[in-house]
Amino acid sequence: MDASFLQPIEAAVTLSVIWIGLGLIGLAFMRAPRLVSHAVFPAGALVSILLAATGLWAIGAPPSAAILPAGLPDLPFHVRIDALSGFFLLLLGGVSFGISLFAVGYFRDTEAATLGQLSLQYHVFLASMAFVLIADDAYLFMVTWESMALSSYFLVTTEHHEERNRKAGFIYLLVAHIGAISILLCFGVLHGGHGDYTFEALRAAELSGFWATVAFLLAFFGFGAKAGMLPLHVWLPEAHPAAPSPVSALMSGVMLKTAIYGMIRVIYDLIGGIRWEWGLTVLLFGAATSLFGVLFALMQHDLKRLLAYHSVENIGIILIGIGLSMVFVGSGHPVAGALGLIAGLYHTLNHAVFKGLLFLGAGAILKSTGLRNLNEMGGLIRYLPHTALYFLIGALAISALPPLNGFVSEWLTFQASLQAPLLESSVVRSLVPIVAAVLALSGALTGMCFVKVYGVAFLGQHRHELAEKPREASRWERAGMLWLAAACLALGLLPVFMIGQLNNVSQALINAGLSNEAMASDWLWLVPTSSAQASYSPIVFLLVIAVVFELTYLVVRQVYHGRLRRSDPWDCGYPEQTSRMEDTADGFGQPVRQIFAPVFLIHREIPRADDPQPVFKQSVQDRHWYWLYRPIARFTEFLSGHVGKLQQGRISIYLLYSFLTLIALLVFAQ
Repeated sequence: MDASFLQPIEAAVTLSVIWIGLGLIGLAFMRAPRLVSHAVFPAGALVSILLAATGLWAIGAPPSAAILPAGLPDLPFHVRIDALSGFFLLLLGGVSFGISLFAVGYFRDTEAATLGQLSLQYHVFLASMAFVLIADDAYLFMVTWESMALSSYFLVTTEHHEERNRKAGFIYLLVAHIGAISILLCFGVLHGGHGDYTFEALRAAELSGFWATVAFLLAFFGFGAKAGMLPLHVWLPEAHPAAPSPVSALMSGVMLKTAIYGMIRVIYDLIGGIRWEWGLTVLLFGAATSLFGVLFALMQHDLKRLLAYHSVENIGIILIGIGLSMVFVGSGHPVAGALGLIAGLYHTLNHAVFKGLLFLGAGAILKSTGLRNLNEMGGLIRYLPHTALYFLIGALAISALPPLNGFVSEWLTFQASLQAPLLESSVVRSLVPIVAAVLALSGALTGMCFVKVYGVAFLGQHRHELAEKPREASRWERAGMLWLAAACLALGLLPVFMIGQLNNVSQALINAGLSNEAMASDWLWLVPTSSAQASYSPIVFLLVIAVVFELTYLVVRQVYHGRLRRSDPWDCGYPEQTSRMEDTADGFGQPVRQIFAPVFLIHREIPRADDPQPVFKQSVQDRHWYWLYRPIARFTEFLSGHVGKLQQGRISIYLLYSFLTLIALLVFAQ
């Protein structure tokens, strides 16, 4: 490595170490909370934007590597940055910049001791994710993967005095370690008992078809547990609501994407030799995860829990894009596979941006009103106009409405699914349109869900008496939301630049990219395959919307001669209208609850006829708790109870155990 100038890997390592240093500074100066909130967190935001620039630099630069003076004597840490890790560093830095700005205002009133610990955990969390993205050996990868899990666990349990937060942290840590064991076993299969644990050696491993499939399944479900894929999603709706809002935004926006990075790194890069059967597995799990997530999001009235289920849904959409890519690559159609991969990666970035924005908006509401229950909100647009605007942009983006960024990546995913006629297998050709239909249904239900959220929370009348008037978010908080809202607009209106960067990533991974015609299009038109098949211009679309709106406005003014007519709405026979007459979050989702009733586990408490104050209660629960997790928990308790009896004997019994073990070792040794 030429030492005459700075390499991307050197910049990435330096910035990651600075994050750790900032966390230690925050802990050391915990008695000066203003210094921590107004100096350490802004400095962390500056590191974030520099890391994003480093990632963008690395996408177009040759891979660079280094060996760190850390680790064990004969097992040092190897780091490397290429186009794939550069893209995810861009995602990490760009999104965490806005979140860290928001954290300056959000944490400024936090207790001094708690703020010092938060600063350490927060910045170690960021540094751990960065090191995961540049790790070039299994040893460093697993060390930083566990560091990421532990630091995020402490962040989730920040308010550990509440039992539900401790329970959420335990479930998260349990599923995270189950996934980590699966990833470790995957590295063990790739290692095969020879060579070393550097990724270069793992790439060179020659696996049989059986062991390659085993490695794929271990990686898919190991990283899927961290990503929140069905049925390993149960930690996500518990942990995200428990964590402070900036942490929820980081976990949903960035941490879940490190799992997507790990999945792509191991399957595409380390294992290689992608098979269409693997892609079909990813595709079907992605479709099921997407539909499940949006259905359960519609049933929620806790705003942060609702957003957590939408993270499950969007992870499913990302997996659909990756699954399509693997199906096409494994079937010998790399150009179509590149389109699926680019669609999945672009939605990875888009979800990080708009979900981070939505969690920050939820945090602004929670801090201002103390409310998370949608049924207690209403009319917040009058008090939080900036938050309402930014939240609206995020809601439109996650609903995949043009010309915002969510539409672009989902449109690309649909374009990839339209390449199904290239496939030789009639079964797969018939399954791909079904998955596309599931994706369309998920998008429609997402739009319905955020009509509910925005209408119930920001419009209408207040449903809850507040102790004091809600206050708008601080300037720091608004700056963080503005950054992510601007990113939603930029990625939606000018997607061609980022598509070009993702084409470099695709070229590096599968030695294939989009067609020459697609890459030859200018900044105005997005052409995924060829202009004869499909093309899309967000700028033109936005101009058409503006023209139609202006013409409609002028026609209305001409027809009604500028007169404004006001009248009371129909009161249904009730002269005095109150907020109790407004539609609730639970009532809004009732039609979906009835149509998809078999998916849900519904508990109803019907009041007695003689009850003086009858109250009808209904709860919707996840069947996976009762079908999968509780049976496993009962079996584990049963097994541990019987194994524990081994510790309740006499010394003669223990000697007998030792004697029998010795005899068994001697027999098997021969």
